Amino acid sequence: MIRIEYPLFPFRMKREEGKEFIFDECRKQWIRLTSEEWVRQNFLQYLLQVKKYPAALIAVEKEIRLGELKKRFDILIYNAQHQPWLMVECKAMEVPLMDDVLHQVLRYNIAVPVPYLVITNGAASFAYIRKNNQLQMLEDLPEYGI
Repeated sequence: MIRIEYPLFPFRMKREEGKEFIFDECRKQWIRLTSEEWVRQNFLQYLLQVKKYPAALIAVEKEIRLGELKKRFDILIYNAQHQPWLMVECKAMEVPLMDDVLHQVLRYNIAVPVPYLVITNGAASFAYIRKNNQLQMLEDLPEYGI
């Protein structure tokens, strides 16, 4: 498991019609604040501020197709050549990171192949590298550009 120290960030929040929203700096829009969105926003700030991943090469919640199904990945980082490089699946803090979460990101990896996969619920995070059709657990997220 990777222990993540989330940076402080002045999130912009608002309330409309009894619902809370958070401004997503990557998507440049207000998003309904759910427990999963809170994890996603904090993890994004970790990637940007601590790991120094370039904001211009981060995609958030984009649609992909798995056969007939339409799904959405949480976070996708592209390398300098604009090839998919690292995919993150975020869950709410109360969702345990069991095999089903790993299998979900592996299914998304069929549609969008990447060498690095991450699953997180904010409290716990696991990172993997795909090598020779095998998954190897990593002790930390890769440095950008590897």
